[in-house]
Amino acid sequence: MNPAQTALKTKLEELECHFTWGLEVSRYKLLIHRDHLEDIGSDESFPWLGQMYNLWAYIHHTLDSTDAALQCLSKAEEAFHLNSPSDTMGPWQLVHYGNLAWVHYHLDNLAASQRCVTKVEELLRDYPLPSQGELHPEVCVEKAWTLMKFDQDKRLKAIDYFQMAIRMEPERKEWQSSHALALDSVYYFHPNNQQKESEVLEELRLAKEHDPDNLYVASIYLLRLGRSGQVRREEAQQLAQQILKKPVSCYSGLRPLLQFYRTYLSHNEAIDLADEALERHPNVRYLKKQLANSYRWKIFSKEDSPRRQSMCDRAISLYTDVISLYPETSLKVKLELASIYAESDIDRTELANQIYENLLSSEQDPYELQMLYFHYATYKNFHIQDRNASIDYHKKAAEIPNPNKYGKKSFNILRKIEQRGRNRRCAEILEFLENLSSHNE
Repeated sequence: MNPAQTALKTKLEELECHFTWGLEVSRYKLLIHRDHLEDIGSDESFPWLGQMYNLWAYIHHTLDSTDAALQCLSKAEEAFHLNSPSDTMGPWQLVHYGNLAWVHYHLDNLAASQRCVTKVEELLRDYPLPSQGELHPEVCVEKAWTLMKFDQDKRLKAIDYFQMAIRMEPERKEWQSSHALALDSVYYFHPNNQQKESEVLEELRLAKEHDPDNLYVASIYLLRLGRSGQVRREEAQQLAQQILKKPVSCYSGLRPLLQFYRTYLSHNEAIDLADEALERHPNVRYLKKQLANSYRWKIFSKEDSPRRQSMCDRAISLYTDVISLYPETSLKVKLELASIYAESDIDRTELANQIYENLLSSEQDPYELQMLYFHYATYKNFHIQDRNASIDYHKKAAEIPNPNKYGKKSFNILRKIEQRGRNRRCAEILEFLENLSSHNE
């Protein structure tokens, strides 16, 4: 690397953009994020359209789809021009040109990369930082919106960045709304922490009041109220009709509203709502996924129903379609399909076994493996009654480094088995857990 390249690389690393925000995750998680962004859609009313395309560009680049990354960056620029007055657009371009500089750098187009860096420097001169050490509120809020899409630690940071931006521009309703959603995602309902619960509910109430067109916020607020014992049936039904009239998007509010329906109203009403949404837009994969999920929850609720087998058949048909519509991110869907085969009144154990055998013999990254091993261990325990195999696969899940929620669940299940003291493998499990704990210290 010559001195000019070294100097450019140093400048790139100082930019505030997706390439410097520590967004490194597994390939499978990147594909999940890519599909989620695609399911948001491109409706111009979406308040984060430019930010969505910026993130989408980073994901495409990281997945080695450079042409798609450049197309998304072009769409991001168009979206910012569309949604921002020309005299205030400058700060919105800082992250965009930072991303563009990095993409050109990785393409060995160093001259174009340098031009983008120069553009960022010009923007910073034209729009000075609010104060030393602070970011522009537009950069703060884009960083926050991006971080809240990732893990718990990043969502906590997102809350801080939203608060920084809101302190500088408190009148921005879409910032307030996303801040409230970030709080909801981090501080899950806990009845023993009434102070925090009241704070989150109040933030959601204010966001709903100030941003009445944001039906996703309205759905999350209703769901949170339900968890605190306030079930508003009529409000939920009115909200459902509003959502059905809106452009289709995974940000429409349908998913949390379906969760409200099946938790506080009924599984049948949730199925009816998801079915109506799909009838209106039969080619939208996200809606088909929501209907499939609604059937699965009904099947696993163990409610008596004379239509149970027909529901299993309908769920299997939907899940088969969903797998084909999400070809690179269908692991979880395949595992859910296997569980429905296992629950079917008609013996479909062989079909469930075939799904697991195919998945176990295919290449998976560590995140996927933990999910697969955990679900297979559960399947072996509850459906096959093979306790030994279940323990073996919980051990496989737990010993994968950097455990995700599935690896942690397997660890906790093994610990409970050992603490009960009724399994003949308790001593072996204890030694395994102690070795694992000492290794992770």
